[in-house]
Amino acid sequence: MARITMKFGGTSVGSDAAIAQVVDIVQAALDDGHAVLVVCSAMSGVTNMLIEGAQTAAAGDSDRYQVLAAALRDKHLSTIEVLLEPGAEFEALRDEINARIDEFATLCHGISVLHEASPRVMDKVSSLGERMSVPVIAALLQQRGVPSRAISACDIVVTDDQFQNAAVLFKETEARARQELIPLLEQGIVPVVTGFIGATRDGMITTLGRGGSDYSGALLGAYVNSDEVWIWTDVDGVMTADPRMVPDAQIIPVLSYGEVGEMAYFGAKVLHSKTVQPVVDRNIPIRVKNTFNPAFEGTLITNQEQATPGTVKAVTAIRDVSLVTVAGRGMIGVPGIAARTFLAVARQGANVLMISQSSSEQSICFVIPQAKSAAVVQAIEDELARELERQDIDRAWADNDVEIVTVVGAGMRNQPGVAARVFGALGEATVNIQAIAQGASDYSLSMVVHASGTETAIRQIHELVVINGRDQSIPAPVAARVVPGT
Repeated sequence: MARITMKFGGTSVGSDAAIAQVVDIVQAALDDGHAVLVVCSAMSGVTNMLIEGAQTAAAGDSDRYQVLAAALRDKHLSTIEVLLEPGAEFEALRDEINARIDEFATLCHGISVLHEASPRVMDKVSSLGERMSVPVIAALLQQRGVPSRAISACDIVVTDDQFQNAAVLFKETEARARQELIPLLEQGIVPVVTGFIGATRDGMITTLGRGGSDYSGALLGAYVNSDEVWIWTDVDGVMTADPRMVPDAQIIPVLSYGEVGEMAYFGAKVLHSKTVQPVVDRNIPIRVKNTFNPAFEGTLITNQEQATPGTVKAVTAIRDVSLVTVAGRGMIGVPGIAARTFLAVARQGANVLMISQSSSEQSICFVIPQAKSAAVVQAIEDELARELERQDIDRAWADNDVEIVTVVGAGMRNQPGVAARVFGALGEATVNIQAIAQGASDYSLSMVVHASGTETAIRQIHELVVINGRDQSIPAPVAARVVPGT
C-alpha cells in the first residue's frame, strides 16, 4: 500500500462538478489500497474576491464587500445544495459557511472604518476560502462512506509572523503533522487539510505567499512520509513551452527537481521552487496531473535526471524585467565595483534574476524586475558617484524593453552543441541576443532579448531545439509500481 498526498488547486475544486470529481479521484485511490492525505485550495476565484473585498473596503468603499459577500455565500451554499443530501451534516456545513461569510463581512466593515488593511488582517481575510472549501470536500467524502476529517492547517503549519509571506518553522510543523495526521492515515481516515495557510505560535493566521498551496501539499506530504505527492491542476502536466505562445507545446513526461526549479525561476507556470524543496532531501517524487483527465500519467518530478537526446526539455520566459548595465574603461582592475553595485541593488530590495560580465571587466550587466529599475540606477549612481566623477565609470543605465528567454534541460553544460543549436535558432529568426548567462546548476541557459522578439525566439527554439530531443517514455504511476502487500 502506498501513501499518497494529493493537493488539489482552485480549478480542481472550482464547482460542484469539479469537487465531485475530486472525491471520485480520492475514492479510486482508496479502492486501490492506498492511504490518502488531501490538501485543498479555495474554490477558484474565491481568494481574489476576498482580497478585493478587503482592498475596496480599505479604499473607503463600504458597498463592494457586501456584494462580494452575497456572491460568495451563493457560490458555496449552491455548491453544497447540489452535492450533499439534506440532513444534520448539511445543516452543520451550511452554518459553518455562513459563519465564514459573516466573518468576512465583519472584517471588511472594520477595514472600511479604519481605511486600512494590515498584512495581518489581509491574511485572516484571504484564509477564508480554504476554510470553506475543505469542510465541503470532507463532508462529501463522508457522505460517500469514506471516513474523513476536515483539518485547518492553522493547527499544524507553524510559521513566523511575516504576514502574507510567512516562513514555516519546520521542526514544529513536522512534529505537529506527524502527531495529527499519521494516526488518521493509519486508521484509514482521509485528512482533508487547508492549503496556503498556517499560524504563528500564538495562533495568528498567516499565509505562505506565492505557491503556498502547493508548498503546503509538499510539506505535509514529506512529513507524513508519502510515497508520492500528486499536484492536481487543470492541465495534463508540465509543458515544453507556454501553449499560449506555442500551440504545439507538449507534456514533459519526466523532470528532475533541479529542472523544475529552473523553469519556475525563469517564468514557467510550474511548481514554485520552494514547493520542491521539502521533498528533495526525502527523495519523494511529485506528479503533476489533471483533475479532469485523471487517467493521463502527467509529469513525474524526481531526483533522477533523465537527459533527452537533444538535452533541452523546455523553453520559457520572464517578462517585465530591465537590463541594468554599469560600464566604463576605468573599471578594469578596480576592486570592489561589482560588490558595491550589488550592495546598492540590495538596498533597493531588488531581486537579481541574471548576471553577465565581460572578461575585460569593462562592463557588468544584470536583470532585475522592471518596477525597480529607476530606483536601482539612481542608487548605483549615488554609490559610485566618485567613480563617475573620475570617469572610471562612464554611466549606469537601464533598458526596460527586454525579456529573458531560458532553455532548460539536465546536462546542458556537458553536452556539446546545445548553445550552438539555440543561438543558431535565434539567428535564423533574426533575434539579437543582448546578454547571456549559464548557471552553475547545469540545467539552464538564459539570454536577454528585445521584448518584441521574445515570442519569435520561444517558438523558434521550441521547434528547432526542444521538440527534436523529446523523450516520449512515461514512467508507470505509483499504483503500478507498488509491490502488492507492501
